Amino acid sequence: MNSEEEFYDAVTGFDSDNSSGEFSEANHKVAEMLDLDPHQSSRTGKHNGETEIQENGIKRHRTSLPAPMFSRSDFSVWSILKKCIGLELSKITMPIVFNEPLSFLQRITEYMEHIYLINKACSHADPLERMQASPSYQLLAVAAFAVSAVASQWERTGKPFNPLLGETYELTREDLGFRFISEQVSHHPPISAFYSEGLNKDFIFHGSIYPKLKFWGKSIEAEPRGTITLELLKHNEAYTWTNPTCCVHNVIIGKLWLEQYGTVEIVNHSTGDKCVLNFKPCGLFGKELHRVEGYIQDKNRKKLCVIYGKWTECLWCTDPTTYETYKKNEKRGGEQKKLKPSEDVIKSENDEADDMPEVQDTVQFIPGSKLLWRINCRPPNSSQMYNFTSFAVSLNELEKGMEAILAPTDCRLRPDIRNMENGNMDVASKEKERLEEKQRAARKERAKDEVEWQTRWFHQGTNPYTGTSDWLYSGGYFDRNFSDCPDIY
Repeated sequence: MNSEEEFYDAVTGFDSDNSSGEFSEANHKVAEMLDLDPHQSSRTGKHNGETEIQENGIKRHRTSLPAPMFSRSDFSVWSILKKCIGLELSKITMPIVFNEPLSFLQRITEYMEHIYLINKACSHADPLERMQASPSYQLLAVAAFAVSAVASQWERTGKPFNPLLGETYELTREDLGFRFISEQVSHHPPISAFYSEGLNKDFIFHGSIYPKLKFWGKSIEAEPRGTITLELLKHNEAYTWTNPTCCVHNVIIGKLWLEQYGTVEIVNHSTGDKCVLNFKPCGLFGKELHRVEGYIQDKNRKKLCVIYGKWTECLWCTDPTTYETYKKNEKRGGEQKKLKPSEDVIKSENDEADDMPEVQDTVQFIPGSKLLWRINCRPPNSSQMYNFTSFAVSLNELEKGMEAILAPTDCRLRPDIRNMENGNMDVASKEKERLEEKQRAARKERAKDEVEWQTRWFHQGTNPYTGTSDWLYSGGYFDRNFSDCPDIY
């Protein structure tokens, strides 16, 4: 092993793997370190709708929804959106058939699906191990977590319900080692604040999201404004970033498909190290669809490693020299054959719809690369459940006795979402209209009495690391004093 490989292994914390793209014994070792199955990363076995035990044996969760997804084929969104081109969509009421039975607060909670990556970043408590692994080891794990946080959106073309002002969502997963609370702190503009902490007091994860939505004729673009912060308490390290932009194509006609694009910068405010990730737009013939490329650099802007993969599949890292050498050989045509345009694109049945790019089978593996993350397999019946992941299927589950514990503002208690999940679409639509009218009436009453809305669990302040405006957790939610919670349902 040469000095460059030794340096790279110190940065990543993994042993070198000079195998081919197939899963080798070394890949299996990496997968075991990351708590993954190298061939099938589903964390549970059966997917037949029965309740099953996770591999740690602590918690049971359902694996299917009470009712299958309602067909959207007979509905047209054009009559609603045709006057909204270029406008912000937060004030537009959409038919419930275009929703999925989750609130946006629950969608945010899906950031926590790959929590093991945060646990990985929290590892190496021993000073000698940390010195050998280098601070970039933590940054690699955080980068993988940031990418995994948007992975659940793959093929999720249903719109989550807009949270009502004051709506909350909590989730405690003792098996995964965290608890999570979120609140809708503003309605216009819509702002969702969240806070999560490790049950072992090893991390804090928090932020506020303002999803700016715009309609562009054939597509809807969602720009998730707001800062996301991760604090590794045992290491006194803090990381901040913003998510990429999400775009849903063919909202009027043709097959719906989505892409993520934009630059994500993850900053380690303790060391000055930075990870720059480029979520690539699909490009000509769709060759770049879902691809992510980036690098980690130290405070002196020296590149320490390169990251590549797909946010829908997996993420790898390698040293910069190996990556550049591979790319040069690729340009010379030595390692990858070029596909003809006719092989790259699946034409839509309607010429007016945007072409749906064909997803390439896999990420081209660069010998010597290290696996950082691989997406979890979805249940076989996922397409009939709004393309939910196994984690998402469990989010609206209302277990026996939970109503006595939850805040009365919790998403699980929303009658429109509950009825949609149960397949009662007409009732769900009427309940949605009732709740929205109740919210409007409450807003008018506050305006009449000149009373300002008071948030319950979060307050507006300044992010201590970026200096920008943010919504910060006020504490106290898990004391469970809900006597002054508003009546929003």
